[in-house]
Amino acid sequence: MYKVSDDLQRDGTFDSNMGMFQNLPHNDPINILVRIYVIRATDLHPADINGKADPYIAIKLGKTEIKDKENYISKQLNPLFGKSFDVEATFPMDSTLTVSIFDWDLVGTDDLIGETKLDLENRFYSKHRPTCGITNSYAIHGYNVWRDPMKPTQILARLCKEGKLDGPHYGPGGRVKVENRVFMAPTEIEDDNGLKKPTEEHLALTVLKHWEEMPRVGCKLVPEHVETRPLLHPDKPGIEQGRIEMWVDMFPKEMTAPGPALDISPRKPKKFELRVIVWNTDEVVLEDDDIFTGEKSSDIFVRGWLKGQQEDKQDTDVHYHSITGEGNFNWRYVYPFDYLMAEEKIVISKKESMFAWDETEYKIPARLNLQVWDADHFSADDFLGAIELDLNRFPRGAKTAKQCTIEMVTNEGELPTVSIFKQKRIKGWWPFVARNEDDEFELTGKVEAELHLLTGEEAERSPAGEGRNEPDPLEKPNRPDIALLWFLIPFKAAKNLICDQYRWLTIKILSALLLLAIFALFLYNMPGYMSPCVRTCHQES
Repeated sequence: MYKVSDDLQRDGTFDSNMGMFQNLPHNDPINILVRIYVIRATDLHPADINGKADPYIAIKLGKTEIKDKENYISKQLNPLFGKSFDVEATFPMDSTLTVSIFDWDLVGTDDLIGETKLDLENRFYSKHRPTCGITNSYAIHGYNVWRDPMKPTQILARLCKEGKLDGPHYGPGGRVKVENRVFMAPTEIEDDNGLKKPTEEHLALTVLKHWEEMPRVGCKLVPEHVETRPLLHPDKPGIEQGRIEMWVDMFPKEMTAPGPALDISPRKPKKFELRVIVWNTDEVVLEDDDIFTGEKSSDIFVRGWLKGQQEDKQDTDVHYHSITGEGNFNWRYVYPFDYLMAEEKIVISKKESMFAWDETEYKIPARLNLQVWDADHFSADDFLGAIELDLNRFPRGAKTAKQCTIEMVTNEGELPTVSIFKQKRIKGWWPFVARNEDDEFELTGKVEAELHLLTGEEAERSPAGEGRNEPDPLEKPNRPDIALLWFLIPFKAAKNLICDQYRWLTIKILSALLLLAIFALFLYNMPGYMSPCVRTCHQES
């Protein structure tokens, strides 16, 4: 948007080329409707002990004072106001407009943060016509509707008459001539029903945007603009207390009344509901060693939440004793949230503390966090890995666990991305990662998940329960039965002890036992071998 300089605002009371004063104010009072738009304030000086402020707008013009203190914004140094105020003034008596930002206080007097002053009479009589900025296009409906009571053709006709210029002369083929200059522009406009009808307003507006090219009387007409003005405090001269973004329109009361003020109120967040189904995991790192069998395993569960809503963390149930890293869940998370589509931010309103008077609004990036954990009964659960998905742009999930790789995290910027706000429903595999001792990412598992985004109205029409609960319940996963595990433990323990940990000792013991058995058998059978020999010797003797 065009920013009006102070020189341009004040220029025009004297034309050196003509050697005479122009646009001098009349002696007769003139009644003006002044419309003040205040968009936002930025970098305000803190006014409270918590380093924040509770700012609101105050307007003063002549004897009129407006204090919008009931609409103060809690705990903000960069408040978004989006407000407009209509004030009637009489020139030359009411010429100075003061726009102030105050800090609201529950007890005591509200404190002035800073203010800015505008000389409206100087603007009103300037040849640059900063009373209502010239827009880039002429529209009769929509957000950029023409807001000046005088249409472009009327403004151009008046300027040509005052400057004694020949024209304007409108001709066929979208042509208009002023003096010796010819301009071309469209000659149709769409109404709010989409029907096209002829118009000369686009032609006139084209000339107005090039008015500085006119001979003798040409000058730059102030375009549609937003001013960024410093806020100053009388007790701290020269030190900015912040800045304010605003603009002012002025309309003589003797002319046709202007339409309603533009709606510049802050956009309202829209309600959404994100449903995340965790179907399965695979290749999750195995954290536990079985004391009997020595087998590696993990008791896997998955945790999820939206950034900024950690108090709404949701966990799946636990898949016990996974020896392959595979986990089966069929578990649904449900996250309702308010979202500003234009800013791509989730809006959260909450009290900063139990002693806070009102809620503070926060805007947070829309990101889904998923983590995989190993559950422990007698100690803290072990964190294994995580992934964070920016809901506006995240890598498309792999079709299979095998195709899911760590590059989906490490090379995320090089991969094609999707937005859940456009795709609405996405299913696939994503990697879990964690940093190793060298502070590098390593793969610690994979998760198969499904993301489904619904508007608030759609969620009300088609409700779904958390976990596997009604309504729209999910089926229980087909997990391996661990009931027989306790019967298998003795056999697994024997296998671990004999075959794994004490293999050679077992072989030696078995060899020794075998030799001992052979020797014992030999001793046992020796009397039988000796008896024939004794009988034979006795007979010979």
